Amino acid sequence: MIQPAKAQRTIGGEDVFIFEPLALEYLAAGINDKHDVKILDMRFDKNLDEVLEDFKPNVVGITSYTVNVNTVKGLFERIKKDHPAIFTVVGGHHATVAAEDFVTPFIDLIVMGEGVLVFKEIISRLEKRKGFERIPGIAYKEGSGLVKIPSDPITDLDIFPHPARELTQKYRQHYFTEWMKPLASIRTSKGCPFRCNFCALWKLTDGKYIRRKPENIVKELAEIKEDFVFFADDESLVDAERMKTLARLLKEAGIKKRYFLYGRSDTIIKHPELIKIWKEIGLERVFVGLEFFKDEDLQYINKGSTVENNKEAVKILQANGIEIYASFIVRPEFTKEDFKAFKNYCRGLALSFPTFSVLTPLPGTDFYDEVKGKLITRNYDLFDFIHTLLPTKLPLDEFYNNLNFLYMNAKSPIKALSFMMKYPLKEIPKLIPLTIKLSKQIKNAYKDY
Repeated sequence: MIQPAKAQRTIGGEDVFIFEPLALEYLAAGINDKHDVKILDMRFDKNLDEVLEDFKPNVVGITSYTVNVNTVKGLFERIKKDHPAIFTVVGGHHATVAAEDFVTPFIDLIVMGEGVLVFKEIISRLEKRKGFERIPGIAYKEGSGLVKIPSDPITDLDIFPHPARELTQKYRQHYFTEWMKPLASIRTSKGCPFRCNFCALWKLTDGKYIRRKPENIVKELAEIKEDFVFFADDESLVDAERMKTLARLLKEAGIKKRYFLYGRSDTIIKHPELIKIWKEIGLERVFVGLEFFKDEDLQYINKGSTVENNKEAVKILQANGIEIYASFIVRPEFTKEDFKAFKNYCRGLALSFPTFSVLTPLPGTDFYDEVKGKLITRNYDLFDFIHTLLPTKLPLDEFYNNLNFLYMNAKSPIKALSFMMKYPLKEIPKLIPLTIKLSKQIKNAYKDY
């Protein structure tokens, strides 16, 4: 099983964070009691040919987000040309929302949706030399078309085994985001009850919010060795009572970790006591999609929150000593005045880590369906939330100069210094060349079209 590396022109990715390949660890857990399984994380290991020669796999599976599509198709072509007998399977988010993009002679089967049970059945059929007819959740090329066999969305996440984290043991010291290293990941829920038009995650569960039982989460956390733990949920705090129960059980079990999770601003202001409870058991950081500094922009993406919600949520998190990973969105229509106003807004919130992505229409979202006729590029390498996919009001070079200005100036020097001091002393010298590299990439992004 392969976790692909980012493409050369893709900005961000493993330069700024590397999470463990949780999806592959789940898939492996479904079959590694009867089969030899190896996970190759190509964000670290580039020696694919050597691994194929040494391990001699019968099956290779690769997971793919939208930004990985070109890279993944290239890997499959390379694998099939040198090892035509290997059976190839692709899965992941992009395979789920746009399976047609993987119709190629180098990919034998496409998995859509939750893949643990599907992949287990595929391996069983291969072992018994049976066909794949009627396996829910697969797609494959037939003649000039694509056959899709839909499946019902999973409604119980507790049916899955715990991820086979032992298969990424050689990499685990290197998984990180910012100063949180080594960083483990855990999934405690899936889906979201909200309907943001730039997001497809709520569609994958038919709009339902699916929760794992707190008792099972505690059992899995007890197995995790890392101190830092990221909750890889679409939204972690939306069910406040469940999270209160989980906090109580973790406290009773004596599990002490340093947590990083997602939370909406409106959830936070409805349940400020939840933040305090989780702070007491180790919550260190919350990823909040603040998105915009104008209510009309929040309405444009159907966010369902307000600028006032955002300000209040920031105050609650800051009052509890929680680090805020503030995620904002830049619209292609922004003017120089918008960029300056955005900077002033962020400074006013006294944020130490504001991040900015360009509003990106991803396949599978309502927003993509609305604007796909206006795309200025369809090169998936550039679907990285930094390269704009839509026409900008400013000339492209000016747009990226202003985006870089926003990144460099949205936090005060004092806040920047306080954030830097969260890193281990040995890591700090690496931050300056990394910042320079990313700044240069953003300023020169207009050249990639």
